[in-house]
Amino acid sequence: MLEIRDWAPTNIDCPTVITSFEFKKFRMVEIDGMHIYQDGLDRRLEKCGLGCDIIIFASRHRSKDGRQILTVHHTGNTKEATLGGNPMELASAAPQTMRSIYMNLKTLSKNEDFEVSIESTHHGPSNLKTPSLFVEIGSSEKEWVAPLAGRIVANAILMLDSDDVPVAIGFGGNHYAPRQTKLLEDTEITFGHIFPTYKLDELDEEIIRQAFERSCADFAYLDRKSMSAKQRNRLISIIVGLGYEVLRESDIREMDGVPWELCKELRRKMNDICPSGRAHVTEGIKCEFKNACQRCVCPKVKVATISPELLQEAEKLDRSRLEEFLAAHSIAYLEHKNGKFSHVLIGIDDDCARLVADELTNECINILKEHYDIRYDKDEGMLYLITEKFNPELARKLGITSGLLFGALARGETVRVDKRTISPEMVYETNQKSIKVRTIYID
Repeated sequence: MLEIRDWAPTNIDCPTVITSFEFKKFRMVEIDGMHIYQDGLDRRLEKCGLGCDIIIFASRHRSKDGRQILTVHHTGNTKEATLGGNPMELASAAPQTMRSIYMNLKTLSKNEDFEVSIESTHHGPSNLKTPSLFVEIGSSEKEWVAPLAGRIVANAILMLDSDDVPVAIGFGGNHYAPRQTKLLEDTEITFGHIFPTYKLDELDEEIIRQAFERSCADFAYLDRKSMSAKQRNRLISIIVGLGYEVLRESDIREMDGVPWELCKELRRKMNDICPSGRAHVTEGIKCEFKNACQRCVCPKVKVATISPELLQEAEKLDRSRLEEFLAAHSIAYLEHKNGKFSHVLIGIDDDCARLVADELTNECINILKEHYDIRYDKDEGMLYLITEKFNPELARKLGITSGLLFGALARGETVRVDKRTISPEMVYETNQKSIKVRTIYID
């Protein structure tokens, strides 16, 4: 770091600090003693006039497998404190900083032999009120002194940018949190504290509360495949009891690109309407959300409904056509737990929601037209599906007993019995099913 920037020495008399340098918004200090034992470091620095917004510990990572890896993680202890910090205490996390540094590490090491990963929360210090994280070179003395690794990590720190994305608390997986790492990389979220599977049974309500509060987290993510149903259910009970949501990976990916305040409002609406269902947010409405939120305060979402009976009948006949229709419009829509479409549509204003609901109603009617004779009374808001069905009883009354003749009439063919001609309409009955169409509401 000293080699790649012009740092100016800081002239300050502070017993906590050996040396201090400054470059633009960064200050670099060298302290006496192992960093994992520096509980209260932020308060000591502040007393010396060296207060800060974030503490980044530039450190080294040791692992038995010797892999070349660059890692970032938060600190704290879920139980005993064997490597610094206090028992059952978590440090204030810096999730947005972690995301920025991780992405920088990933970019800078793209053509090199280093892996990049976030790690689960471990070791001290834990008693830090200032948000902090560790950035580490691993995993042996060879990598610790490698100029390339040093330059990558130094630049990743100095390229630090301000992110503002939703924050998750991670539960499950191994120490290197592969699924959380992948989600951070693929979507616009980040992670505060993360707990691996082997620590889940020792997490109590207080530690989970600390994780959320000291990460300023918005929701929880569970690596479900890495834990038992008993562990999963216990965690969900605690998290929901604390007032937070648990989102699946599909939920996170579906909401990716939507401002978090709108995500919360969307999810509130969806949970009210279809609590066990699944939401789909189209690319069109994501673009509208982004544009609207750049212009002003994020808009309120609006809800429109169509006739559930109409949608159900059309979905039986041509689900893929309806799916294509929904995906092509700027709305969010829902699926029930059984996979059937909900009749609820969500837009960002009344006109949009109403317009798509009207268009979807027409699309459903057009699908039904291709399979039924229909009569549509717009004034009454009623649609009638008219079908003709072969009635074997009518055929018997006309003296038909042969199965072959029954089959011919059922196929719409004319037959002769005892020199009499019997046409299909003589043995068919007309059925009419009514569907109420005008059921659009704006919420």
